[in-house]
Parts: sequence; structure tokens; C-alpha cells
Amino acid sequence: MTEEKKPTGEQATEEPGRQRHEFEKRTVFTEMFNLFSLVGILYGALDERLSVREGMKKQFEKPVWFYRTRLENNLLACLGGISFLLFLFLMGTGGLLLMHYRPTPAEAYKSVVDIMNQVPYGWMVRGIHRWAGNLLVVTVLLHMMRVFFTAAYRPPRDVTWVNGVLLLVFTLAFSFSGYLLPWTQASYWATTVGTDILSAIPVVGDSIKYFVRGGNMVGQLALTRFFAFHVVILPGLMILFLVLHFLMIRRQGIAEPL
Repeated sequence: MTEEKKPTGEQATEEPGRQRHEFEKRTVFTEMFNLFSLVGILYGALDERLSVREGMKKQFEKPVWFYRTRLENNLLACLGGISFLLFLFLMGTGGLLLMHYRPTPAEAYKSVVDIMNQVPYGWMVRGIHRWAGNLLVVTVLLHMMRVFFTAAYRPPRDVTWVNGVLLLVFTLAFSFSGYLLPWTQASYWATTVGTDILSAIPVVGDSIKYFVRGGNMVGQLALTRFFAFHVVILPGLMILFLVLHFLMIRRQGIAEPL
């Protein structure tokens, strides 16, 4: 049997004082702020049930893993972090572009022209979005190659590797779906050829092509579906699998060198 530890006299007197101090700090403004803000949810109702504050404190105080070899201590070890940073850029600039883009064949190209010429700093936001998207494909591919050639995919990190492969697929799907949105001649014919390739898949190829296009031709339904994939479905999947990816890395640490 374990003996129950009782608080000392000093601790027993400090606890009511601390609770009274915290209660006195609570005002109507702070209560309203906590109710309508993320801070209030994390440190209020959720914290009372799931100890969110204690869990976040434990994670922030966890020491950062240091690199042990010269091979690990270079830019190649930062490709995953660079990819995540580019993804954050894409989310931010994509949200700004979403305020002015109109996903219809009649308005899509005109809205992109307006973004480039009429919207203040629109050319810069779209340029960052475009180049961040291109660089994201490059950095994710290099990150996967680094993990493959250093054999960091070996068990017990094989699930993390599969998760990373799915993130690579989502990245390529991001690039492909976003290419149609400006609705130019190049994007139209690239999408036509790309979706025709899907029909080469045995048995289900034609059905997948029809589903992606929303019909036999690339038109309004195709643009709507690509837009939905690009701004809703793929970002949701990406965030979900990124969270899983980071949790597994935090749990298992970085792979041992070869």
C-alpha cells in the first residue's frame, strides 16, 4: 500500500491564496475574451477536462534533439521544417487570394488579372503563393530522398514514412489542382491531358476521370471540383496528416544515423 501524501501547512495556506488571487483577476472583459477566443477554449473549458496547459507546457519544455554527426548537421536536416514553413506561407497567401478569386470559367482568369493589377500588393501575394507552391514540391521531394537514402524509414519509423508518402501525394495534388484555377489555355490543356492519363488505370480509370472532371469535358464542374479540392479538402487532409507526422516524430525522435 502506498501512503497518501498530505500537503504541508505552508502549501495548504498558499493554495487558497492563489485561488483567491486568480478569482480576483477575472473580470467581465476577461471572461468574454476567454469565451470567444481560442485561448479561452484551450485554457478554460478544455483545460479543466484534458489538462491542456500541462500537456503544452510539457511539450514546450521537452529538449530539442541535437544532431550527432556532420551529415545530419546541415541544410538537408532542415528540409522538413522548410517544407512546413512553405506550407504556412501557402495557407496565408491562399487565404488572401481567396478573397478576390472567382471560381467560374467566365470570371476566373479575369479575377486573376484583377489580383495582379488592381488589388494592392496582389501581384506580390500571388507571386509568393506561386513560388512557395513550386518550392514546396522540390523541398518535399528532397526531404523524402534524404530520408530514403539515409534509411531513416526503417522500423519503428515506417509508419512515419508512410505518413510522409501520403503528404507527398497531397503536395502533388495541391500543385495539380491549383494549376487549373487561373483558367488559362495552358492550365486547361494541362488538366485535360492530366485527367486523360487517369483513364489509363485499369477497370476504374474512366470512372475516376469522370469523377474528377465532373463530366466528359473540363468545364465548370471540373473547375468547381478542383477549387474545392484545393481550398477545402486537401488543406484539411494536409493539416491532419501533418499533426500526425509531428506527433510521431516527437514520440520517436530523429532516426539514428547509418
